[in-house]
Amino acid sequence: MDLAEQVRDIKAQFRLSMNGVASSRMREQGLVYHLNFGIELPRLREIASEYTPNHELAQILWKENIRESKILATILMPVDRFIPQLADIWVEQIPTQEIAEIAVMNLFQRLPYASSIAFRWVSDCREIFQVCGFLLLTRLCMLKREFNESAAYELVDQAIVAMQDENIRVAQQAFILLRKYIQIGKKQAKEVLDAIKPLPQNENPRLSGWIDQLRFECTL
Repeated sequence: MDLAEQVRDIKAQFRLSMNGVASSRMREQGLVYHLNFGIELPRLREIASEYTPNHELAQILWKENIRESKILATILMPVDRFIPQLADIWVEQIPTQEIAEIAVMNLFQRLPYASSIAFRWVSDCREIFQVCGFLLLTRLCMLKREFNESAAYELVDQAIVAMQDENIRVAQQAFILLRKYIQIGKKQAKEVLDAIKPLPQNENPRLSGWIDQLRFECTL
């Protein structure tokens, strides 16, 4: 099949696998897409397994304003063809938190430059870039990825600053990152504990609660 035939075949499988109940539930939860077939991830992986990873096919699917197309694109994009400039373009076009998390899981974490691009994204002023950057750093922590001294300092510093951001999505992802970083080991826990010690008592109950929780988890 040529690319056009593959895309038509994929869309036909979307229609056959449509789950209207799941689609409605996602809308109720605030996951709004131009078109959403409500197909669960295991089924989407089955569909993706029928096709060979292909840069051009993944690009076509990503450009479709369809939830399932974007998810398949993250599976079918070959890592060696996914250059940093293209990663930036994709992040800018991510429509929901769900797609951000899936892109990190299926594609971004596998990139050889994952760490460097994550740090660049968390320093960006745009919300979706910051969210993806913190999601990616969190994933790298879960994979026990090693950070040199400079990178470790930047990770903790950027997360603490972002945790105080008024944007709840960014702040929450930064908090989650610090929790995962602490779990790597005692050295990382001490780094976080030393960094949050000077923080003054904050009137924001959410932030105060997060800081108290980090202090507690650092001493476990």
